[in-house]
Amino acid sequence: MRLEAIRRRYELALEWVVITLMAALAVEVIAGVVFRSAGHSLVWYDEVASILLAWLTFYGSALAAVKRAHIGCPELVAMLPPAPRMLARVLVEIAVIGFFLLVGWTGYTVLGVLDTDHLVSLPAISVAWVQSVVPISAALIIAAELLNLPRVLADVNGEPGISGGASH
Repeated sequence: MRLEAIRRRYELALEWVVITLMAALAVEVIAGVVFRSAGHSLVWYDEVASILLAWLTFYGSALAAVKRAHIGCPELVAMLPPAPRMLARVLVEIAVIGFFLLVGWTGYTVLGVLDTDHLVSLPAISVAWVQSVVPISAALIIAAELLNLPRVLADVNGEPGISGGASH
């Protein structure tokens, strides 16, 4: 299977994760409002809404990475001569991947510390499980960067590559 086909399937899978999280958040918020209006507030409503919003943010960031939709300055890099432009792109990719390796490793090490903590409103759920989104999303972003790397480098060389992406 071509790398581009894998990247597209990866993007589609992340889109479905984000859509599912958005739908779950919407249903949860609506249920919370309905129950509160009926005078029977859900004790777990606020905590779960916060978690879903955080998960949506992290997984949405991975989706933005695979779509190359994060804020960047591609015009600045495009003005450079070919050799410095390639060097800049490679250094940026190394910095991004290095940063998310650090985030993932740190997020993973923190999970051990949080393993004994549990949610306030749902004590059966471990905080470590909730916070696992940090290393998971870091790995997803690294995968997105690696899947896009050939296209990024082809774009730097003036070959048909990424169209309209504004990522780092």
